[in-house]
Amino acid sequence: YLDLDGFKAVNDLHGHDMGDRLLVALSNRMRDALRDGDTLCRIGGDEFVAVLVELEAPGDCEPILQRLLLAAADVVQLDETTVQVSASVGVTVYPRDGADADQLLRHADQAMYLAKQAGKNRYHLFDVDYDVAAKSRRETTEHIGHALKRNEFVLHYQPKVNMRTGAIVGAEALIRWQHPERGLLAPAAFLPAIEDQPVSIEMGEWVIATALAQMSQWQAMGLAIPVSVNIGARQLQDAGFTATLNRLLAAQADVIAHHLELEVLETSAMEDVAHVSQVMHG
Repeated sequence: YLDLDGFKAVNDLHGHDMGDRLLVALSNRMRDALRDGDTLCRIGGDEFVAVLVELEAPGDCEPILQRLLLAAADVVQLDETTVQVSASVGVTVYPRDGADADQLLRHADQAMYLAKQAGKNRYHLFDVDYDVAAKSRRETTEHIGHALKRNEFVLHYQPKVNMRTGAIVGAEALIRWQHPERGLLAPAAFLPAIEDQPVSIEMGEWVIATALAQMSQWQAMGLAIPVSVNIGARQLQDAGFTATLNRLLAAQADVIAHHLELEVLETSAMEDVAHVSQVMHG
C-alpha cells in the first residue's frame, strides 16, 4: 500500500492539472520498477496498491520496494517546473499474514501509516506477531470487562499471622477469576493484560468495595483486623482515585477506615512521583 508524501502541496501550489500529470509520470516510473507479473494500481487520490507475486522468501520483496521508493522520490520535470515528492509504503506478506484479501489490504494500509509516522520516504512491514498479540489483549480486556459485570471475580483472603502467638493480625485480599470455562484463575492469568487499560480502574474499585464489605461482616462478628489490597499504577494515578476511595469508605462507614491498607508497587509510584505523593498525602 503506497501513499505519496507531499502530493497535496503540489496540487495546492501548482494546480490539479499539474498534480494529474505528476501522478501519470510517477505511475509509469513505479510500474517500470516492478517485475513482469507484478501489478500496480491507483485506488484513489495519491494512493496505490502493488501486488508482488512469486516471492520465494519475504525478504525478496525488499529490492523491489527500494526501487519503488526511488522511483517515487526522483525529480519530475513538467514543462518548466521541477517537482519532487516521495512515498510511504506499507507491506504485508501472504501467507505469513494469513488474512483474506480485504484484511491484507487493511494491514498494508496500517503499516503505511507507521512508515509515515517514522519519517516518510520508507517502507514498513506489518508485524503479524504484534497484531495477533494486540488482538489477544483486546479480546482478554473485553472478556474481563464482561466478567466484572457478571460478578465472576472473587476475593480470597490470605491471613497474616503472628508466628509467636498464632494470632491473626490482618489479611491480604487476593483477586481470583472464577472463569466459567477455565476454572479458578490466578491474577497472573489476567491482570497483566489490563495493566494499562481503563478496566483496571474499574476492577481496582471493585476490589476495594468488596474488601470493605467483607471487613464490615467480620467486624459484626467481632473480628476487626486490617485488610490490605493492591493498587495498580493506572488506578493510583487516576485523577478521581482519592474521591473514589473516600466514596467507598463513606459507603461502608462502619468499617474502621485505617484498617484498609493500600499496597502500592514501587513501579506504580515511580511513573509520576509528584502526583502519587500528592495522592498519598491527600
